[in-house]
Amino acid sequence: MANPIIAEKLLGWYDVHARRLPWRAPPGAPPPDPYRVWLSEVMLQQTTVAAVIPYFKAFTARWSTIEALAAAPEEAIMAAWAGLGYYSRARNLVACARAVAAQGGFPGTEADLRALPGLGAYTAAAVAAIAFGERAAVVDANVERVVSRLYAIDAPLPGARNPIRERVAAITPAKRPGDFAQAMMDMGATICTAREPRCLLCPLADECCARDAGDPARYPVKPPKKARPERVGNCWWIEGDEHVFLVRRPGEGMLGGMRALPDDGWNAARDGHGEPPIPGEWRHCGSVRHSFTHFHLTLHVHAFAEGPMGAVGNGEWWPLDDLDGAGLPTLFAKAARRALAAGD
Repeated sequence: MANPIIAEKLLGWYDVHARRLPWRAPPGAPPPDPYRVWLSEVMLQQTTVAAVIPYFKAFTARWSTIEALAAAPEEAIMAAWAGLGYYSRARNLVACARAVAAQGGFPGTEADLRALPGLGAYTAAAVAAIAFGERAAVVDANVERVVSRLYAIDAPLPGARNPIRERVAAITPAKRPGDFAQAMMDMGATICTAREPRCLLCPLADECCARDAGDPARYPVKPPKKARPERVGNCWWIEGDEHVFLVRRPGEGMLGGMRALPDDGWNAARDGHGEPPIPGEWRHCGSVRHSFTHFHLTLHVHAFAEGPMGAVGNGEWWPLDDLDGAGLPTLFAKAARRALAAGD
């Protein structure tokens, strides 16, 4: 049986302490534009609020409606996304925007939202609750932490996710479900933090089973971390006439659809083959390190030094004075800086 006091206390706390974010409506106000809710939730997946805010502002200034985003060239959206990471989100963003525009707007239910391309269970529930006022169970990492502590759920993740979702569904109120979801998120971000939860400031302290047990920080219970493998790859800086040669990565796979320096085929499963795209003498410019979700990469950067340039394959010559405009993902932006520094 759900305890209605939980929603009452949490919403009262949210009315006073809600974070002011550019995609939100104030507590108790009419729901915000579904486009802004959806865009923010896609950007916030595995990314901090601080990192998302400037991207959100830039996107909404450039494409103020879902129709404008749907009509934009995919390469422009991918370039604007550069640096935000997890680039499959940007490809899904394009597909979803075009599907929504084609049907005349966002559907208003969790089930129909879930049918859109790229919308997982969390994003569909968040848009349904926040933008349309549907009583949907919204569960992100912050909510997982709050609810696992509130009920002292001992099962380790990811197995604990079903009981956590059931608890969230039970305590989500019919009135102001969007504010309730955002209150849960704010609680996890500011009070019920991963380390050193601030229980003395928590509006749910009296209801919290983990606090009663004396060790709230042990929840949620996580399995032992697996060591991420180390991979080694190479990339190639080919410069001529104040331009650098860039390629477009395949649409599917890691950093899909993004402009990049040519590389040697490294991925999560294997090292790169080490063969440059054209013969000649290459100067080693140093290396950069980058961590992906499933592996760490050491990428060696090589600059073309001497030899017949010949045909370099499919790609484009990008002006060096507008390299920022290429929208290179973070890994290749670091590699480009390394090559440029080595050439000074």
